[in-house]
Amino acid sequence: MLKALFLDMDDTLCDTQQANREATQKLVTAFELRYGKTAAAEQLAKDYVKGIYREWTSDQEEKYTELLKECSEEHYRIVLIQDIVKDAGLGVIDSAQALQLQNKFDQDRLDSFRFFPGIKEFLIEARKYFTLVVITNGPEYSQLPKLAAVQMEEYVDHILVGGQEPEQKPAASIFFKALGLAGCEAHEVVHVGDNLAADIQGAHNSGITSVWIQHQQPLDAELGIDPHHTVLHPSEIPELIKQLHPY
Repeated sequence: MLKALFLDMDDTLCDTQQANREATQKLVTAFELRYGKTAAAEQLAKDYVKGIYREWTSDQEEKYTELLKECSEEHYRIVLIQDIVKDAGLGVIDSAQALQLQNKFDQDRLDSFRFFPGIKEFLIEARKYFTLVVITNGPEYSQLPKLAAVQMEEYVDHILVGGQEPEQKPAASIFFKALGLAGCEAHEVVHVGDNLAADIQGAHNSGITSVWIQHQQPLDAELGIDPHHTVLHPSEIPELIKQLHPY
């Protein structure tokens, strides 16, 4: 019997990519105001978003991995902005100006951050029958404001933020902690998420049934990760859960 649902947040319950697109476009405008309407402004914004998602070049990985051992996420992002501006040949931007741009992006993203259509209603209904646990990777710096923006605590029973735990998904430990919070065994739970390497592998590492939200991602055969169930879009989650456990 299904007793609990474990749920990823970004691009599972909430449309993070859309929020990123809207905030990125506004960051392009901010860079244009500073440096002129050039292709460089768009590239700067894209490079910043890649940086906050750790989509680094090999040189960046070496530098920023060491930096993050010694500094906060906020300081890292200031350095990131300073570096991408310098690398674009646009001179030097001081820390205060970089922080201003960083804060603008964060606020614009939060202003655009929302549940996918129908998900809020699904959570309200599903909570009548299941214990709901959100398991989201990422640092407190970015995840806590997003959780607050949609008032996630009003719709689920427990929330685990990877940045607050010893290990993030796909480590089994964070799933085992969720099982303890839900008071369930692994066979009584399904985990829903969009990331094969983090969500689906993590569920499998813990003996939990997986549901992959594919979006438009190809199934990477090289990963060797085969979800137990697949849906194309978050809007299909409610129907699949009803199929697995009619209510």
